[in-house]
Amino acid sequence: MGERARESCDVLIVGGGPAGSTCARQLRAAGLDVLVMDRQQFPRDKVCAGWITPAVVETLGLDIEDYRRLHVLQPITGFLTGVEGGRPLFTAYREPISYGIRRREFDHYLLERAGARLTLGESFDSMRRAGRHWIINDRIKTPLVIGAGGHFCPVARQLGARPGRGERAVTAQEIEFEMDAEQLANCPVKPDTPELYFCADMKGYGWIFRKGAYLNIGLGREGAHQLSRQVAAFRDRLIAEGRISARTPMDFHGHAYLLYTSGRRRLIDDGVMLIGDAAGLAYPQSGEGIRPAVESGLMAAAAVVAAKGHYDSATLAPYGVALTQRFGQRDESLRTAEEGVVLAGRWRRTLGAWLLRSRWFSQHVVLDRWFLHTQQKALTVEAI
Repeated sequence: MGERARESCDVLIVGGGPAGSTCARQLRAAGLDVLVMDRQQFPRDKVCAGWITPAVVETLGLDIEDYRRLHVLQPITGFLTGVEGGRPLFTAYREPISYGIRRREFDHYLLERAGARLTLGESFDSMRRAGRHWIINDRIKTPLVIGAGGHFCPVARQLGARPGRGERAVTAQEIEFEMDAEQLANCPVKPDTPELYFCADMKGYGWIFRKGAYLNIGLGREGAHQLSRQVAAFRDRLIAEGRISARTPMDFHGHAYLLYTSGRRRLIDDGVMLIGDAAGLAYPQSGEGIRPAVESGLMAAAAVVAAKGHYDSATLAPYGVALTQRFGQRDESLRTAEEGVVLAGRWRRTLGAWLLRSRWFSQHVVLDRWFLHTQQKALTVEAI
């Protein structure tokens, strides 16, 4: 294929989720020609419990009233937390502390408003160097490729990532479905109160979350060993306790992601960057990835704009610095995590169950710090 026949862009973003769309929107605002590639058509289903904090709303500049006109936006004013099989504690908040969203709607909304050119339904199949540019799928020419395709992102693979080999990932299975009239009338789960049930070994947790007429159920934990069996046991326990109906669908879908403390992927190379789950940025205590994804998209865009078309790894290095300043030093986090494994092996089961019976610990540590990150201000474009 001749050079003239190739499509060109200033930046190609591979992956149309929150990280990719946020980055694309900022780059478009700076006047760059951005093309977003995704192997799926949008709107598409996305496995995720699906809630966003007020910090995410602020960072995205999301118009709550505009969004809720056509999309599910469930205010969250409380949580039930506990250990599976035990009695959960209820924590109430005076105002919405988060909002439940459906990722199918949310991701599509963000991608549409990004204002970038789209090539959807196309897989990322090949990437080769041609001078200072990359040739993607032998038809797209660009000086910069940003990988935003999640844990199994093909751009991350180009940088040496080996998903499933040498990476300590969290795996999860979940389902989200629309309840029929009978299920809706008999559902005991309050729409403003997600329920979180930690595994007995404290290596993961399950959840039930109702968003209007939709119910989301899932479980995630370290490693994939016997995950399906544990998910089935969690579902059976919820049925036995009357939290969900015996008619609840069983077609759970799986996904994986790296916690920030476990991520060792190379994030920058000449003309290449990784953001969001492709970079392995999920919060270590909760596994929540939407906020880190959105923030990494902003930080990557700022580094790209500052680079002024010079996309060698040294010029893009401020992106890595910004990530460390925001999320901490990975090496120190890894040492802490490894020490935590020793603690876990001896004390985690007993100590965790005891702490989760504490109302103060459940609210101020588990919820406020681990899940909601209320101690950290929202990241804004002006603050980067």
